[in-house]
Amino acid sequence: MSAYEAKNPIQVIERMMKLLDVLSRHSGAVSLKQLAQESELHPSTAHRILGAMTASGFVEKGDAGSYRLGIRLLELGNIVKSRISIREVAMPPMQRLHESTGESVNLGIRHANEIVYVERTSSGRSAVRIVHIVGARAPLHTTATGKLFLAEDSPQRVRDYARETGLPASTPNSIASLHALERELDKVRRHGVAFDMDEAETGVRCIAAGIRDDSGALVAGLSLSTPGERFDADRAPLIRQAAEEISAALGYVKSPRRA
Repeated sequence: MSAYEAKNPIQVIERMMKLLDVLSRHSGAVSLKQLAQESELHPSTAHRILGAMTASGFVEKGDAGSYRLGIRLLELGNIVKSRISIREVAMPPMQRLHESTGESVNLGIRHANEIVYVERTSSGRSAVRIVHIVGARAPLHTTATGKLFLAEDSPQRVRDYARETGLPASTPNSIASLHALERELDKVRRHGVAFDMDEAETGVRCIAAGIRDDSGALVAGLSLSTPGERFDADRAPLIRQAAEEISAALGYVKSPRRA
């Protein structure tokens, strides 16, 4: 490292980040010449910084002087991932969605054949309903969030769910047959959102969108619950946008197919 670089640590860090950004855009090893070109650094400068990054494990040196991202980044990434709380990440978007709609916003996760509500925002305008109290549980097939998870399952797993649970009805509007459930899940897959139309509790309707982690797995559902008289299906894009914001914070990158 030159004396100039030693006196400008911030600039060195900026150059390191440029090199990491370039390496992240390539699936394989990258030559020093290409790294210098794409990072707009002098080859000698790039070489010095890459040497220090290689020594610390952030970069690995391959054959013929090529470079790739190092295992140290994976180790640090796993540490960050282990410390991320879905509830903490979800709360700011949930609060903004609640403030823009004035309705209750719920965060639910799957536990076996049920949805467990782990977080909720509410106000005086939206009466607290029993199925949406934090810690409460509800069958997958009666809730909007539960339908998101069932839509991820294989046809055989959906049939197994129907057989194991018997599809108990919570209200007269609850789905109570395998055929009706399969049709409903097909709609969920096509539209990317799920609805609960007085199915978990009479007089309460919900719209839900899925939250995915960095592996693309569905890890939670974000739902907006309203009294039937205030239900508005046109709010679906708002809920999807909030769910996508949470997913992005968890490291999810939407693939072209899902987009």
